[in-house]
Parts: sequence; structure tokens; C-alpha cells
Amino acid sequence: MSKKKTTNHSIKQVLTQLVLDVFERNGKESLNYKQVSAMLNVREPEARDTILEILKEEAKRGILKEISPGKFQVLELKTFVEGTVDMTNDGSAFIVTDDEFENDIFIAPRKLRNALNGDRVKVYVYAKSKGKHKEGEVIEIIRRNKMEFTGIVKLSERFAFLIPDDRKMLHDIFIPLSDLSGAKNGVKAIAEITDWPAEAKNPIGRIKNILGTQGENDTEMNAILAEYGFPLSFPDEVEKESEAIPEAITPEEIAQRRDFRDTLTFTIDPIDAKDFDDAISFKYLDNGNYEIGVHIADVSHYIIPDSALDKEAFERGTSVYLVDRVIPMLPERLSNGLCSLRPNEDKLCFAAVFEMDAAGKVLTEWYGKTIIHSNRRFSYEEVQQVIETSQGEYVQEIHQLNDLAYKLREQKFKNGAISFETTEVKFKLDEQGKPTGVYVKERKDAHKLIEEFMLLANRKVAEFVSKKGKGKRKYTFVYRTHDAPNPETLGNFAQFAARFGYKISTKSDRDIARSLNHLMHDVEGKKEQNVLTQLAIRSMAKAIYTTKSTSHYGLAFDHYTHFTSPIRRYPDVMAHRLLFHYLNDGQSANAEHYEVLCKHSSEKEKKAADAERASVKYKQAEYLKDHIGSIYTGVISGVTEWGMYVQITENNCEGMIRLRDISDDFYTLDEKNYAIIGQRKKKVYQLGDEVRIKVKNVDLTKKQIDFSLVLD
Repeated sequence: MSKKKTTNHSIKQVLTQLVLDVFERNGKESLNYKQVSAMLNVREPEARDTILEILKEEAKRGILKEISPGKFQVLELKTFVEGTVDMTNDGSAFIVTDDEFENDIFIAPRKLRNALNGDRVKVYVYAKSKGKHKEGEVIEIIRRNKMEFTGIVKLSERFAFLIPDDRKMLHDIFIPLSDLSGAKNGVKAIAEITDWPAEAKNPIGRIKNILGTQGENDTEMNAILAEYGFPLSFPDEVEKESEAIPEAITPEEIAQRRDFRDTLTFTIDPIDAKDFDDAISFKYLDNGNYEIGVHIADVSHYIIPDSALDKEAFERGTSVYLVDRVIPMLPERLSNGLCSLRPNEDKLCFAAVFEMDAAGKVLTEWYGKTIIHSNRRFSYEEVQQVIETSQGEYVQEIHQLNDLAYKLREQKFKNGAISFETTEVKFKLDEQGKPTGVYVKERKDAHKLIEEFMLLANRKVAEFVSKKGKGKRKYTFVYRTHDAPNPETLGNFAQFAARFGYKISTKSDRDIARSLNHLMHDVEGKKEQNVLTQLAIRSMAKAIYTTKSTSHYGLAFDHYTHFTSPIRRYPDVMAHRLLFHYLNDGQSANAEHYEVLCKHSSEKEKKAADAERASVKYKQAEYLKDHIGSIYTGVISGVTEWGMYVQITENNCEGMIRLRDISDDFYTLDEKNYAIIGQRKKKVYQLGDEVRIKVKNVDLTKKQIDFSLVLD
């Protein structure tokens, strides 16, 4: 084909797209080629003839219909959908709709109308498709995901730009010199977008906060917080409100509560914790049973609905736990002071109190406000030592609690709960926050002891509210729900696990749970453990907050809530308020209102988890930057068409080996078998395989680690 014919063909393709866009914008209006030409501002006779030709061709294809000589109409009316923007690296995007059965909609870069990653948008969907994806264009930005971005300031004589850290933010932000707020060239800062004219390539913004020098620990950790929308400090109004709360507990307040100050009570928390949400009380009963109290900090006593404190806590949604710091949901005076269940102090609580027999069966339950005086603040390590050595304080009580926790756990798994023993990466840091070591935290019986009693309280509170309201009198509540896994996703995981010799039965929920638990037990200590555990977790649905009283699949509970951590989770504050309201015979709360609050809480929980992961990734990259050239053993944790991810066995740091860097062959992806295959020698590297790697390069800005494969 000649160059001229190729060019003409390309022009016709573009013109066809434009012609169809005109019809789709004008719905069922019939148009002739002159009207279409005018709408496209096409005056050249040759181009107008091409438009007429296109109209006839599209009528033959069934896209248009010639309703009268020379008059055409689109056969499919335009449709509008709402969804969330998911940007790609090339500037195009996919719109993820609310309908899980609807394929994502492809949006070309020029059709985005300045929409950014995560924005909520309204999209006009074309009749045609791009492969399996429909195409469309953004016609309205309903809600911006965020207007603030972290990045590096680049300064010139007449203007400046902020180069965003976010890889899905593909536009640099133009900063007028008058809006630099003193920022110097090369510093890391937060910029707020203030305007984005339709004709402008870049948004316009101002420097809102200077974070500091790139690479410094505080700068990078604060940048992560800002990137995920968590403020670095509390507003003055919130701090003043918290300082004004009286510390003294009045006799009148004590009189309204069940008094546990003479009952043995203690807390069990991480060694470096300061916000003690929960305490356990233990008492032997004359009938041979045990009274177990799960006492939770009475945060709702101190935070008045719609106060500045309450609004700030709701907006934050959760505390954020980065590698080296906690960003609390509540000001320090509350989180580490008034609300924290510190030892040897009277503290106000909301409790679930159970009478239990030696088999771990709950015989009676009581819910209400309490006052406690914690006898001891234990760390997990101290309790573990008591369990293992029978030495230390309250040995008998701790052993009895551990025995009851074991029985609760046993019953939970018998009912179909799934045991995912995930690994938690921890760092040894020097005084500047630089990692000097990486290790994997081990979960022992002390952790499981507390976990089981928290699960018990959460489950029983949810059951209590659910049973209290029947039929039309059903009470609105905040539940923590977890759907059954998508059958197709689980089937794919079962096929993959079978390659390692593990069988996953998908016949029923009970069979799935039983076979997954067998898998988790069988892979323990094996090289494929982390890969299979992570893939199993990814095959599960995500737990969310909702007012709909559906079950928690992973825990095998018919009803479940979050009640036990109100210092660090806003949904627990809502659960406390609602439970207290219903205990005092209040009417059911507005379900629509609380569903909105639940959705916000789920979104903030995800952002906090993303921020926490980002801080771990940064510290892993920072640690390996000092170990470039070091050789490690790792396991292939992911494969793509451009490379394979490898997780180092001894410290869980993950990096990529790019296929182009493997020198002994030309490798391509075998997507079906989760592998890459050498085209000449047929060497196969499969997910879960053990390999030797060398640390090649580290990009701290991108939190990206590159490995090279150590060949035999």
C-alpha cells in the first residue's frame, strides 16, 4: 500500500470516530452529511464526500440507519454511567463502574476532560467497543478523589512546577511564583490544585505545606500520609476541645456504672503501645464457672456527636500505623490519656461481660457501662512467657484465659472459619529512622488469646442487636461483613494450588474453609507458603462496614461488628453509640445515614492500609539500598509480561527481575501457567519457584527495587 493510501485510510478512521461521536451526542436525531459536516466544521468538498461515504458504510454495518434518503440515525441511544477513574501509565483510563458484572469502560486520554485517578465521574458510553471493553468519554467530574499531591518542587526564573510522587498523577502542577510559600528548588512539598482551565494542559496550584528534604525520614513518612489524605496535625479547634474535657470522674458518673475496680483486670498490648483500647477482667464464680469481662475504652462518653472532635475523628476514620509512628484518630490527650486504659488508674469503659463454663460456652451475657482499675499492663511477650514457663504474675488466670481462648478458636474453625496466618514485616530502626534490620513478626498464643476474646465481644454484641430487632422493628447497626469468594476467582486459585499438589474443594462454604485450612497447615514452613497465602487472601472478598446484617464468611459468624477498638476506629465509636441507645430503649437509627458513614469508614480503612503498606515498601527499599550487590534466596511471587517479582525469604522484601535483564534466553509470559518460559532452552520460572537474586538497583522515590537473576 502506498504512503498516500495509508495516510488517507488513517484520516478516514479518525473521521469515522468523529462522525459516530456526533450521532451518539445527538441521540435519535436524524442527520444528513451536510449537517454532520457543519457540526465537525468540515468545509472541504473532498472531506464532505468522505463523510457521506462513512454514513453509508456505517449504515451497512448496522451502526446507523438510513431512515429517509440521505438522512441517518444512530441505532443505539447513548448511555450514561457513573464510576471511578483508574488511570494507566499511558494517560488513558478505565472507568470502574458500581456494577460488578459490567466490564470497565475504556477512556482515551483526550476524552478524560481533566479527570484524575480515583475521581468519581459520569461517563458517556459509545455504542462501539474496544475489544471486550466499551469506550466512552468523561462528561462530568462528580467528585474529586483528592486535590492535594506530594512531590518535588522544580523552580525556574518565571514559574515552578510540582512533580507529583503519585505515579498515576500524570500531570505536573503549575505553581505561580507568588504561590510558592517559600519553597525552594528540590524540596518535597504538598501542592493543592486551585484551578484547571479547560484549555490548560496542566492544573494550577499552590504550595500548601513544605515537607522538607527528599530522603529524610520525617519528610518521606509525612509525604506518605499526605499522599493518602491523612492530615499531619489536628486543627486548633479540635485540640482545644480535647483539652477542655475534664479528667476527673464524678461520683454521679460512677453511680451509673457497674463497678469492676475490685475485680482482677489487665491489658495485653504490644510493648511500644500507648493507646490501650481493651482490658480483660477475670473472676472465679462459686458455681465453678468464670466471669470474663471485655472492657473497652468508653470513647463515646468523651466525644459528643457533631462536635469538632467527632467530625475530625469521622473524617480520619482510623488511626494510621506507619513503620515508625502512629497517626492517631483522636488527639493524644484522649488516645494516650483520658481514654487509654492505663494501669493503676480509674477508667470508664463500655463492656461485654460473659459467664463461661470450662468448655468455653457462653452461659450469660451483659452489656453496659463500667468503671475499671487495671491491675497490670502486660506486653504480649510477657504473657507469652507466662504461658510457656508458668512463671510471673497471674499465672493461673492467664492459663485459664488461654485455655478458654483455645476452645473458642477450636469451635470457630469447626464452624467453618478460615485461618490465614499472614506475616507482618517489622524493622529495627536507628535514631534517624533508618532501617538497620528487617524481620518477620511471629504471632504466638498471647496474641491469639486477646484476639479470641475480642472476636467474642464483637460477635456477641452484633448478635445481641440483631436479635433485639425483629422484622419491621429491625435495629440499624454498624456491621462488619465479609462476602463469600467469587467462584471464578476461587476456581483460578484452586487450579494454581493444584500445581503444588494441594487440593481445594469448592463444593460448599464448609468444604472451602476446611480445604483452605488444610492448605495453610500443609504449606507452613515451605518455600511456597507466602505465595499461596497471599493468593488465597486475594481470592477472598474484602470485608466492609455496612448496616446490612449479613454474615462474616472468613470468621464463619452470622453476625459481626467492630466494638473493641474505638480509640483507633470510628466504626467502633458508632457501634458504641448505637448499642447504648438501644440498651436505653431508643428507636432504630436512620439506616441510610449510617450506610453513608459506613461507606466512608470502609474507604478510609483502605487508604490507611495503603499508607501503611507504602511505608513498609519505602523502608524495605531504604534497607536494600545499603545492600546493593548482596545475594539472597527468594521465591517468585508474581509474573507479568515484562518481568517477575521475587520476595526475599529472610526479610519479605520484594523486587522485580525484568525479563530483558535475563541474559541466557529470550523469555515470554505463560499467563495460564503463571510462568515465564525461555524460547530457546525452554527453561521455566513459575510462581512459587525458589531463585537466587542479586540486589541491582533501588529507586526510593518510586519505592521500587530491581533484582538481577543469579544464573546457575
